[in-house]
Amino acid sequence: MYEFVWWWMFILVPLPLMVRFLWRAVERQTGVALRVPFLQDFLQADSQQNKRWSKWILGLGLAAWLALVTAAARPLWIGEEVNLPVSGRDLMMVVDLSGSMQEQDFVINNQQVDRLTALKFLADDFIKKRAGDRIGLVLFADQAYLQSPLTFDRTTVRTLLDESAIGLAGERTAIGDAVGLAFKHLLDSPQQNRVVILFTDGANTAGTVTPMESTEMAEKAGLKIYTVGIGSENESVRSMFGFQLMNPGAEIDEKLLRTMASRTGGQYFRARNTEEFQRIYQELDRLEPVEKEAETWRPQQELFRWPLALAVLLGLVAFLLRTEAEST
Repeated sequence: MYEFVWWWMFILVPLPLMVRFLWRAVERQTGVALRVPFLQDFLQADSQQNKRWSKWILGLGLAAWLALVTAAARPLWIGEEVNLPVSGRDLMMVVDLSGSMQEQDFVINNQQVDRLTALKFLADDFIKKRAGDRIGLVLFADQAYLQSPLTFDRTTVRTLLDESAIGLAGERTAIGDAVGLAFKHLLDSPQQNRVVILFTDGANTAGTVTPMESTEMAEKAGLKIYTVGIGSENESVRSMFGFQLMNPGAEIDEKLLRTMASRTGGQYFRARNTEEFQRIYQELDRLEPVEKEAETWRPQQELFRWPLALAVLLGLVAFLLRTEAEST
């Protein structure tokens, strides 16, 4: 659409007519005392000849003035709204794909599902809400892999997480390597906006970097780590000897996860069931809120050059016509 920034400039449009009216009034007041009886005869001699020129000159002059006022009003062309990425947090999700993540101790829609499926199901909505954040994804088991670098494309991150599978990176748990890899890809981010969320259901059993080494590096760099221990407690399981009380989440090294979180200014959470898992995502949203809502921008293009050029052209033509009229 088109818009005039200084629309009030259009009040100047009748200015030439006002000047012409006032000029005539002054001429009548200061007219010459001597009247020549036959002056009208001299004027009639060339009035027919110049009448045609004066109409063109007057019309061109008024058109030039209107174009000049239009240029002074600063016309703008405003385009369609464009969504802008906004500066938020750089959030790296670190997800455990070790063999123990296939333990089916979560329930979604009245169906028993494994830990990774529950994580994916609830993380989908969490990622969807993080408008303005750059999100990355690290998957790990025996080794750690960067599945997605930091990006504003939340749809791609959700797809890549959904496509991950247990055993894809091995069977054991390299927590230190995974956090170290996430730390490496967050080094260039602003210190106050760097966040790692670690999801695991076990203890560190593989890798070349210990969890405490990666935690010390994160602590020195001002990187915040949130840790989530996944697994239920005291589950009653039917066996050939009757019902037995088992603890599927006993392998979680809660002491380590608490230490990693507390030393970096984060927090440790325990997800024993689907409801707790969902509340953890809600709490993460509260602790690390989105910086600001998505912004939009309309491209603008200044158009004053065109009416200004038209005013100059019309003024030049009017000047040439007047010169021609005077010479004849």
